Formats: sequence, C-alpha cells, structure tokens
Amino acid sequence: MSKRLIYVAGPTAVGKTALSVALAQHYQTEIISCDARQVYREMTLGTAVPTPEEQQGVPHHFIQHRSIHSPYGAGDFEKEGLELLKRLFQKHDLVVMVGGSGLYAKALVEGLDDFPAVNQTAINIVSQLYKRSGIAGLQKALEEKDPDYYAVVDRQNPSRLIRALEVCETADTPYSSFLRKTVKERFFKTQTFCLTRPRAALYDRINQRVDQMVAMGLQAEAQSLFPHRKLPALQTVGYQEWFSHFEGKTTAEHAIAEIKKNTRRYAKRQLTWLKKEVTVAVDLNRGTPPLPLIVKEIG
Repeated sequence: MSKRLIYVAGPTAVGKTALSVALAQHYQTEIISCDARQVYREMTLGTAVPTPEEQQGVPHHFIQHRSIHSPYGAGDFEKEGLELLKRLFQKHDLVVMVGGSGLYAKALVEGLDDFPAVNQTAINIVSQLYKRSGIAGLQKALEEKDPDYYAVVDRQNPSRLIRALEVCETADTPYSSFLRKTVKERFFKTQTFCLTRPRAALYDRINQRVDQMVAMGLQAEAQSLFPHRKLPALQTVGYQEWFSHFEGKTTAEHAIAEIKKNTRRYAKRQLTWLKKEVTVAVDLNRGTPPLPLIVKEIG
C-alpha cells in the first residue's frame, strides 16, 4: 500500500483543526502542522495554537518547537518534514497535515523552486525603498512588478515582500515566474482537501475568534513580545496591530478592529492560493461531513 499524506487546507478559522483531529483519530495516525507562525513557542494566542483539549490526545508535530529568536522558513520545514514523514510512515500508512501556510505545504509536497541569487544592487534598491516608503512602498512596488504574487502574498509581512522584490530586481522578471517550475519526486502521495464556508460565515467566525483571543489575554501576550517586535516572526497579523497601539499610534479598540480586518484579508489571500491546490473541496456550511464520507473520498 502506498503511503498517503492527507492535507487538510483552508483559510484561517474555517475549522481545520476539528476535522484533521477526527481524521487522525479514525486512522489512528498523527498530525503535521504546516503553519508558519504556530512553530514559535512564544506565540500562542495570536497564532491560534490548538489547545490540548482541541488536540484530543492526537500527536501534533511542528507546533511551538522553535523560538522567535531562531528564524524558521519553508526550506527548514521541507527538510524537517521529510525526515519526520520517513519515521511516521514506518508505523502509519497515512499521515494528516493541517495548516493554512500554502508555501510550507508546497515545500513539503512538491519541493521549493530554485530562485536566482539576489545581487547587492537589488538588495540596496529594495532596502532604500523600505526606508523611504515603508511597507506601503513595498506593497505598491510588488503590485506593479508582480501582480500575480501580490494577489496571494501576506502583504503585512515585509520580509516576504522584500524577498520577492529583490528577486524581481535581480532577474528583471516577476518572482512568481520562478514558482512551480519543477515538482520534486516524493516517497508518498498527497491529496488535498480545502475546507470552505460562505464568506459571511467565515468572516463571522474570524471576528468571534479574535474576540475570544482578546478575552483570553492576547493583549498581554503581545505586550510581552513588544521588545522583540522587529523580529521576522512577529511581522504578522495579531501582533503588529497591538504594537502600533503600544507605540501610542492607535487605541486598543482600533487595534482589535484592525486585527479582524487584516485577518479577513489574509483569509481571502489564503483562498486565492488554495484554489490552485485543491483536490476536493468540503463545504462546512452544510455541517461537518460524516467521517465515512471523508474516508471514502480519501481512499
């Protein structure tokens, strides 16, 4: 029997954790998290790390196993994920992967593309742009140079924007043109399930989740991370908005509203990415599908 990786994908707050745990329990297997922020142990509430109750005893990997002071990227995830899968497939025929970081999932399933080495001129151009115009300048430049990647990138993450622009400047070619040139051979098969809900229902869930995060102490968590706000790991929704508040630029109420708005925008970009990746779409607005249905589709 060939080894199978089931990828439960979908936008933030759609309900991925519950379904992935149900699948893992049914198959008596384990879960790999492909979330670019849940890997950091200092970030819990703002990244919606599944609680022990939500995990229901199912082993989860790549959750809070690194520090924000140790940069971690898709390449690291690809390397460590493949090593882990070799071990997991020795005792399981099927493993579940869950998370909304499309680049991480792509790295593990297909491998990363080869990008040109950026030159110093490009680095200087982009660096000066960032100093002069901030993240808004990076966003505008990327929209002009590579509208395809601009449509799916996390626009609130300056590291992602800078990386893409440096490649654009170096190669005089859109960053997205280097994506998907090759798919590396893997020792397992992958099937992707994209969980969906109507936009209004998804946005309601996002707003409710943010309110719950705040009630659980998100502001205090962000305050504890404020001294480290320049680290790449913290250039993300849920923390940057609070950092602006702590700097006296906004009220707490405005910070919360911005987190909701930016999370909704992030969910929209996730869906744009996932539309290209979907094998089977599962509409959760009709209720959680019976597990036998999912099992039949997987098999």
